[in-house]
Amino acid sequence: MTTLFAASSANAAGVNYVALGDSYSAGVGAGGYLSDSGSCKRSTSAYAYLWKSAHKPSSFSFVACSGARTGDVLNSQISALNSGTTLVSLTIGGNDAGFADTMQTCVLGSDSDCLGAVNAAKSYALNTLPGQLDRVYSAIHAKAPNAHVVVMGYPHLYKVGGSCIFGIGDTKRAAINEAADTLDGVIAKRVANAGFTFGDVRSVFSGHEICGSLSTWLHSTTLPIDESYHPNSAGQASGYLPVFSRS
Repeated sequence: MTTLFAASSANAAGVNYVALGDSYSAGVGAGGYLSDSGSCKRSTSAYAYLWKSAHKPSSFSFVACSGARTGDVLNSQISALNSGTTLVSLTIGGNDAGFADTMQTCVLGSDSDCLGAVNAAKSYALNTLPGQLDRVYSAIHAKAPNAHVVVMGYPHLYKVGGSCIFGIGDTKRAAINEAADTLDGVIAKRVANAGFTFGDVRSVFSGHEICGSLSTWLHSTTLPIDESYHPNSAGQASGYLPVFSRS
């Protein structure tokens, strides 16, 4: 089934694609927001939209939304699926685990504050998130039993030992990256149990993290604040899109 969706195929006739998920799938931080998406901030530079533009599937429903949690997927997004859906993508779980609050604590607080927030997020990811993910994946399978489902992960945000004029130190950077590893590990396990495909973006983002190079694929602290710590257009096009395309 994977070959049907591979990047080598320029034509995806017969593919009915639904893009679910949170801000990383909506494309927050990538600009070019669709006017009808409002506060969901769905971008024409999001990996899902880029894939749609390149492959011309028979149908495309883009319902990912900034700030979405697992409950939002179940309550507001899952209705986009049906028995004719053949391809589904999503990122979900980061907001459930308190991504935004953890980042705020790490940027504004002490090393100790940051480590405490990260440990709380990791505990949530390990103990509470698995059941929430299982409910989402089960609902996706029930609504779209014939779909190839690709659940994308989250990248490391920081280059530990990297150079930044401003920003947080390596203790905080390492802790935040470890939280991403914990989150991705939980997601990957639940995805495997569901029989879906996990798209791990950590290796492709390597060298393009915050403080890592001049070609950073992620925003640091930005205005508007909701775009902070999200992939920019290069991160969507060169990071998320190729991983999704080959998954």
